[in-house]
Amino acid sequence: MAETGAGAGQAGEWGAEVVERRRSVGSWRFPAREVAARRDGLRIETAVGSVTCVDDSGRIRWTHRCVGRPNAVHLSGDRVLVTTDSLEYTPWGMLGPALLLDLADGRLVAELRGARGAARGGGRFLLGLEGYDFFDTWEYDRDGDRTDAWRSYGHYVVGTGVRVVEADRNLPTKGRVVRLLPGGVIRQGPSLSDPQPPEPLVLRDGTILVLDGARLRSVDRDLRSRTLVEIEGELGPVAASSGARVLRSLRRSGEQVTVMVGEPLPDDPARFTIHTWTIVLRPVGR
Repeated sequence: MAETGAGAGQAGEWGAEVVERRRSVGSWRFPAREVAARRDGLRIETAVGSVTCVDDSGRIRWTHRCVGRPNAVHLSGDRVLVTTDSLEYTPWGMLGPALLLDLADGRLVAELRGARGAARGGGRFLLGLEGYDFFDTWEYDRDGDRTDAWRSYGHYVVGTGVRVVEADRNLPTKGRVVRLLPGGVIRQGPSLSDPQPPEPLVLRDGTILVLDGARLRSVDRDLRSRTLVEIEGELGPVAASSGARVLRSLRRSGEQVTVMVGEPLPDDPARFTIHTWTIVLRPVGR
């Protein structure tokens, strides 16, 4: 995830107010994730078993055949990183190879292993893996050579450096919001209570919004954290639950944030009681 908006200034303080609470019962709608990327008149499109580069005229520049289902595409310099899901169950579950491709002709530069990636610029990428004693992030150059490594994994926020909202599956979690520094150095930030926080949001000044259990927290570029909203009342224990079946998501439209927590029905685990909070953000002092 890349920072957006106002450049490299210090992150400001934000206030938040819950303006609506709703509860419904139904299927959980996972947020749509586009498995494609666009730059300089070229678009990288994916399908099961293939990655294709198409220009603005609709002409196919190249197609790279792959084994698996692409789940994310990242562009950096003259390189493309595609992470994939396996079509067959493996010792790593559904993890497929991560493909480093040449943007010009689609040739395979390197086949790597990782579940989550991010572009760093200049043909460099981050690639991370968690599970089976792995809790790691690696940096690779345009040739697929490893140039740095950190003992950290989670949601990547790339902008003025790299921050990670960690996700470790442990109870109690040891996860934090951290900053990755050169030479494998990790600057520790605030501790988290949720071992699997959903993907964070990035505000225009670089502030990260993290749904940490029953709290919506802000974390600025200096890793200073504040609790913006504490979910209260009978829904608090649901939001704070670390059960694998409790689902959470953060969505944003302008200065409005929607927090959703899905609690599976005891007699029908495919359906959920969905608790929704609509929150308005306001910059403090502006």
